[in-house]
Amino acid sequence: MARKKYPGAREPWIDLSTGINPVPFPIPELATDIWSRLPTRAEEEALLAAAALSYRVPDCKMIAAAPGTQALIQLLPRLVPTSHVVVLGPSYEEHEACWLRQGHRVSVVGDLGQSEHADVIVVVNPDNPTGRVISVAQLRGVASALAKRNGLLVVDEAFIDMLPQAASIASDPPPATIALRSFGKAYGLAGLRLGFAIADVSLARRIRAELGPWAVSGPALSIGEAALRDPYWLAEATVRLQYDRQRLDAMLQAAGFTLLGGTPLFRLARHFEAMKITERLGRHGIHVRAFPREPQWLRFGLPGDEQAWHRLSAALSGA
Repeated sequence: MARKKYPGAREPWIDLSTGINPVPFPIPELATDIWSRLPTRAEEEALLAAAALSYRVPDCKMIAAAPGTQALIQLLPRLVPTSHVVVLGPSYEEHEACWLRQGHRVSVVGDLGQSEHADVIVVVNPDNPTGRVISVAQLRGVASALAKRNGLLVVDEAFIDMLPQAASIASDPPPATIALRSFGKAYGLAGLRLGFAIADVSLARRIRAELGPWAVSGPALSIGEAALRDPYWLAEATVRLQYDRQRLDAMLQAAGFTLLGGTPLFRLARHFEAMKITERLGRHGIHVRAFPREPQWLRFGLPGDEQAWHRLSAALSGA
């Protein structure tokens, strides 16, 4: 769509509209037959063991692997009777859309205190796009209250990989809680389509049954296992992204933006001429995330190389 809107823009386009690590995990050598046969049970179990190790989950049976967290976001509303669902927002709009599509009544609220009568509560943590983080202690309190009324807490941790381990509820999810973990964002391999749901054993079993057999491709199982067993790569990526985040913050502030928040993988900023800047960036072949409901907001992903950094700097300055 961006190319159609700006046909004369510079090529190649730089897509900063996503929150994906621009320097991906190096894909290991794969067995040649992995493309011509169905994935094996042993390969899936190896991936789940690697995920349990990386996310510090005590039992592999608490994890369901899926072809991306989006698939899980679409699946979960089918597991719950028609309910009142509260989404803590503003946030990733697919949560609201998927629950509505299955006939649930959905409210988007700005504070968890407004969710006292909900059957299901959805929290993106850290939030996309604001970067807001709800403490594990507060989430546990919400989960406890929901469990008493047979409710459900969904915690979408798609952008949590570069935060301290203590920020995640996935390692010890309380009853009535499902934590979602994305693989592709932190590891820069979104096209692989891999994500996880983490819950108590019985709930994870229901999710796996709903996904059906061979939900994750053989290459995704193999690459995912290799990446999740490499904590050193993730640690190095976290350091690099911290530096890049600071560099982007300084660039945006120099261009007159007010920083509103974000995560190690994207930044949210406000500018009273955000729409004009979006147009200018588009003419320079740079795509960023705009928000129709908040016309002064823009979300910027991180450039992946020096050429992209220089092009962004030049476009922001109007050169």
